Amino acid sequence: MSITATPTPGAKLLTPHDHTLILIDFQSQMSFATKSIDAVNLRNNAALISNGARGFGVSTILTTVAEKSFSGPMFSEITDAFPGQTLFDRTSMNTWEDSAVIEEVNRIGKTRIVLAGLWTGVCIVGPALSAIDQGFEVFVIADACGDVSDEAHNRAMDRMVQAGAQPMTSLQYLLELQRDWARTQTYDMTTGIAKKFGGAYGLGIIYAKSMFGASEGH
Repeated sequence: MSITATPTPGAKLLTPHDHTLILIDFQSQMSFATKSIDAVNLRNNAALISNGARGFGVSTILTTVAEKSFSGPMFSEITDAFPGQTLFDRTSMNTWEDSAVIEEVNRIGKTRIVLAGLWTGVCIVGPALSAIDQGFEVFVIADACGDVSDEAHNRAMDRMVQAGAQPMTSLQYLLELQRDWARTQTYDMTTGIAKKFGGAYGLGIIYAKSMFGASEGH
């Protein structure tokens, strides 16, 4: 049997308009006990995916747990990217058991869910397994999640992947939304986010553009 290749993207790749991003419990109290990723990287990666999602017009849900009484406000890196957007505050550890959040998921109507937040083994595993059980396709941005230990984070990722969730990283998420440097309408936005939050990759872009005017699209 012969197979013919075509220059078309695979159906498993994300696009800006085929999924809902749910950012969960990026809050001070949750981050204090997070040990699988340091707070600087966590905040940086949260900012990267938030600004990417905002720039590409991704349907995004922001949710907290016990914001006023215990866990504190959501990271400003996220709320600054979505000024004025409603935050759904919950009592349930599992976001998928909160009726207001699920009403918003249904209103948006996307069958793909991308998750990031704290902690991986509780507040990400819960909605991931619940959404998969209801027929949704689930992606987890692993380096925009964290838990009380490496073991807790890694076992949670294993459990979700075994159930069918697809792991990815923050920079991978941003670049998958862009996917072609010839898309000039989002080129400056994507490279701008990468320069600000993309670590060594962002430094490389700054260097290339400053030293010899390089452009990925040429």
